[in-house]
Amino acid sequence: MERLYQKYQKNQVMTVSNEKLLLMLFEGLVRFIKSAQSALVKGDIAEVSNNLIKAQSILCELMASLDRSTGKLADDLFGIYEFMYRSLVEANVKKDEDKIQQVLEMAVDLQETWTEVARILSLEKEGAASAAW
Repeated sequence: MERLYQKYQKNQVMTVSNEKLLLMLFEGLVRFIKSAQSALVKGDIAEVSNNLIKAQSILCELMASLDRSTGKLADDLFGIYEFMYRSLVEANVKKDEDKIQQVLEMAVDLQETWTEVARILSLEKEGAASAAW
């Protein structure tokens, strides 16, 4: 049964739009950072580390997915993601609650921004589709 669920999840990821995939990555990023915060409060150092490593992996994916040949925006996003990644590494080493909070705030801001971008793109696609009729 577990294999079927994993196949289903993989299929879901492979068939979603780029916008939805980006939003899923940010949802995971925020969730893992919040989980790391909770684990830090509980004193579960291993769980803090596990969640921060998962968040770092998502940031690596975000950096790798950028087409840096498109210009300044991609370069700026890369710099932001890289800063967040380095901050999480440092937070993991030092178990620094303030650094974790700083990255969480940045992640939530970016998530809200990308959610709005996805909403606008969806509206534009709907408008184009209805204009074609």
